[in-house]
Amino acid sequence: MKQVAATALILLLLFFLLPLLLLRGDPLQSQEEDGSLPLDHTVVSPVPSGELDTGTQIQVQLSDGTVSTMSMGDYLWNVVAAEMPASFELEALKAQAVAARTYAMRKMEHPSQAHPDADVCTDHTCCQAYIEPEQAASNWGENADVYTAKIRAAVAGTDGVVAKYNGQLIDAVFFSSAAGKTVDAVEVWGNSVPYLTSVESPEGEEVPNYHSTVEVSAADFKTNFLAAHPDAVLEGDPSSWFGAPQLNSAGGVESISVGGVSTSGNEMRTLFALRSTSFTISTTADTITFSVTGYGHGVGMSQYGANAMAKEGKTYEEILTWYYTGIELTTEATA
Repeated sequence: MKQVAATALILLLLFFLLPLLLLRGDPLQSQEEDGSLPLDHTVVSPVPSGELDTGTQIQVQLSDGTVSTMSMGDYLWNVVAAEMPASFELEALKAQAVAARTYAMRKMEHPSQAHPDADVCTDHTCCQAYIEPEQAASNWGENADVYTAKIRAAVAGTDGVVAKYNGQLIDAVFFSSAAGKTVDAVEVWGNSVPYLTSVESPEGEEVPNYHSTVEVSAADFKTNFLAAHPDAVLEGDPSSWFGAPQLNSAGGVESISVGGVSTSGNEMRTLFALRSTSFTISTTADTITFSVTGYGHGVGMSQYGANAMAKEGKTYEEILTWYYTGIELTTEATA
């Protein structure tokens, strides 16, 4: 009788204590006294692609010329990881994901002769930047798990969302950082686009290399500019070579007279490797100095501006509808 009672007591103790022991041994359940997870425990929550992106297939021409068919979700992860710093706010990464998805689906509707066997390529000068997960993880180091999950969340959290204007996919162009405002597309490319107009952009001194300088010797400037414009007269003191610039809607250089020849700010940017057309010029007898603010062509969504808006609490929808005037966001998938 005593043996039966002892056995019953042991079973009763196991019944109550075993769940507690199991709970104690699970690091996801164990917490510090302040309610936080243990300091040596990292929680990684991979988020798979959403249903629409998973069901949409896209053909991608890789850097070696081969064509790979993959889901839109996988493609977008590779693009967002390459195009925007993973340290950015989640809502900014979501805005980037929507812009990238819209750009890709527009490419699918309008095939390019540059890669006739694929919808897109991985050359950023032709389509969008692209990085393989292994390379991205190597670049991110100890942040790889967190950043991998964060970008998956940005893609999955905008599953199938695209930007349209009057029912058509927009040309969702973007750039790095603006000098206070974005630029109207007509001032850069000569074509008026109703959803690519100049708007305020809130980024500033937090942007790396927000202000940059390019110094060119007067002799090199003369050689480079005359190669493009042989009719220009570049004699005497360099201070006499430049007229007053005409400014664009963002306060950058629309055009400027150089040696009596009118040239665009974009051409000056190309000729002298400037980060943007938001520049001023100063001279000495021997040197031309460009003082530049921002980075990129200035049209569409500013990436650092998007991040600044996200820090202010703006959602990805608010960010996109701010930078792309008059658009609507909708969900779409292509089998």
